[in-house]
Amino acid sequence: MVVLGKGKAHGACSLLHAAALGLGSSIALDLNTVAMVRDDVPNTPPDDPDGLLAAVVEAWRGAGYILPVEQVYWTIRSRVPSRQGLKSSAAVAVAALRALANATEQEIAITDLIDMAGTAQLAAGVSITGSKDDAWAAATEGWKIIDPNVPAAEGVLLEGSGLKADDWTVILLLRGKRSERPDAEAFLWHQQGFQRALSALENGEELVAMTANGRSMAGVLDDLAGRRLSNEAMMFGARAAGISGSGPAIAVFVPSVSTPTIERLQNLYEKDDDVEKVIFTKVKNPIIEKIEETS
Repeated sequence: MVVLGKGKAHGACSLLHAAALGLGSSIALDLNTVAMVRDDVPNTPPDDPDGLLAAVVEAWRGAGYILPVEQVYWTIRSRVPSRQGLKSSAAVAVAALRALANATEQEIAITDLIDMAGTAQLAAGVSITGSKDDAWAAATEGWKIIDPNVPAAEGVLLEGSGLKADDWTVILLLRGKRSERPDAEAFLWHQQGFQRALSALENGEELVAMTANGRSMAGVLDDLAGRRLSNEAMMFGARAAGISGSGPAIAVFVPSVSTPTIERLQNLYEKDDDVEKVIFTKVKNPIIEKIEETS
């Protein structure tokens, strides 16, 4: 085996679903994805039912870049659960593009990377909008409000440094893989809730935005279990809870110092038939800590 190049990205959870208002936002999570481009068939080929990696290669070539070898193969190692709304496709697309850049010693502008990731996700049919907001969250830290309908160089409307990683425990509730995507028309009935999420983001209130967005998505998806789990999390002391992406995963934010709350929620979810798995992580934003260390 010869690994020609490596690239990294990470998962994220939604603050504003891009299909609702035409603007999207996600916040980065510490769930890493590594893509390795190689020149031979791996022992364990990546699980890629949508052909996303082939779409990444076509987006790369379509942007005028050359491949490191005529036929490339892939190894993908990811902690981002797939088909859950936690931006696994964006993470794979970004990591794979970075691997190609590494293999060919190309310096790729971040905006070009995001545009290629959006092109690949649309071509593979894993996104309604191209998910440039997800690609930004998978490639960078903190959060941004993104217009996915314009080139990435023009699409960042607002950004924030985000939450301090050590201050928050993020509990992810996995409920099986998503079977289908939401009906685009269903978003029209929940515009008010998504508008609240956007207004909260404009005021720098990420957790308020996440909860408002998640509640609205429960309505879009007619997800009674998701609504119940999110409401219970808030009742038991979480500061934010809601469905991420098009679901079905739910992200719950709890202050890290609130150990009794975290333990109470963990015990609750271990007994809940609607929860298949619980993952604990943090936001991915070491920038804040670095600033504070040097101030």
